[in-house]
Amino acid sequence: MAVGYLEILRTRHAARLLAGTLVGRLPNITGAMAVMLFVRAEGGSYSLAGALVAVYGVANAVGQPVLGRLVDLHGQPRVQLAAALVSALGMVGFAFTGVEPLAAAYVFVAVAGLFTPPLEGGLRALWPSVLRKDEQVHRAYAMDAVAQEVMFTVGPLLVTLSVSLWSARAALVLLNVIGVLGALSVVVSAPSRAWRSAPREAHWLGALRSPGLLVMLSAFLFVGIALGSITVAAASYADSRGGDAVYGWLMAGLGLGALVGGTVYGARQWSGAPERRLRVLVALLAVCYLPLMLVPGPVAMTALSVLAGVFLAPCIACSFVLVDRHAPRGTVTEAFSWLVTTFMVGSSFGTGLAGPVVEAGGALWGFVVPGAAGGVSLLVLLVTGRVLVVPRGGAVVAVAAENDPNRAVEPRFSSGDRA
Repeated sequence: MAVGYLEILRTRHAARLLAGTLVGRLPNITGAMAVMLFVRAEGGSYSLAGALVAVYGVANAVGQPVLGRLVDLHGQPRVQLAAALVSALGMVGFAFTGVEPLAAAYVFVAVAGLFTPPLEGGLRALWPSVLRKDEQVHRAYAMDAVAQEVMFTVGPLLVTLSVSLWSARAALVLLNVIGVLGALSVVVSAPSRAWRSAPREAHWLGALRSPGLLVMLSAFLFVGIALGSITVAAASYADSRGGDAVYGWLMAGLGLGALVGGTVYGARQWSGAPERRLRVLVALLAVCYLPLMLVPGPVAMTALSVLAGVFLAPCIACSFVLVDRHAPRGTVTEAFSWLVTTFMVGSSFGTGLAGPVVEAGGALWGFVVPGAAGGVSLLVLLVTGRVLVVPRGGAVVAVAAENDPNRAVEPRFSSGDRA
């Protein structure tokens, strides 16, 4: 298992791009928590903190596909670095201005979210130009998904440590400075500077004119809803079973499950169509949510949360392959950015949906939501199965050498419509 991942990391530029992207995304990963702690440190209410976090999240969701399209049009360095600097300045402005005047706080937070650089989509666009084989690219997608789970665990710890050692304001500033350095590390690399998107057909819908991509986004909207609803249901469960410590264990269990599942998935070479594989993975994801409705004691519940997370990273990794296949020519970064946005919107909607459900029926009914959302996601994939099938000669696998005219196109795929 380790050999496959080491082979990727030993490839020139691969480790740097992965590490730089993860570090560059640190402000985004920790943004909601850092803003919440800062507002509370400034004497603001939970309502104000929640409103600012919501503005940040909505602005982020709007900005990702827009910036992704600009990356496809103008290249990575010019857009990614400028966006990272503006986003960091927005958050630093918020850190030094505070919550008064309130209008300025909302503007600064909105700017920080809107200009968050699409490093996540940018990395996935770079993998084909860095790695030589299609199985390496697919493994890199899995490694990418696993690394995100690690950062979602490490990031909050860094926020807590920074606040403990210095202050909530210092944490905001420090994390955003680190984020700019991570983005800088990516955009000055040779693959990022050399990368150019394929010529694209001018169309106001951009990547969204692809029916296959729309199917993927629809399915993963419900996966996001499932994940967002679990966080609320788990909080309700923990309130009556031990408080914050139990909640922390449940969330850690989800992350651990995703980490293990993604690691195992990426270590194997998979045969067969990824469309069918994704349907199986989403079905397993939905099935593994169902035992959470048993709501046993904390130890058993933690074990069930690990099981619930096992198929999340494999689903995400497999979706990357299909998004790359279905992205219209010249829109690959935008397409990946839409996937990020859809997942964020779904997660936020799931959080909002689970709240009233938990208040009305308790944690048990809260855990019904992720199982139902997973089932709907599977239903979307089953009903639209033919849309996801790439016509023969109509698409290119992720490893099509868009940036290397001297490299042969991989067999079994056409070079006529690169994403």
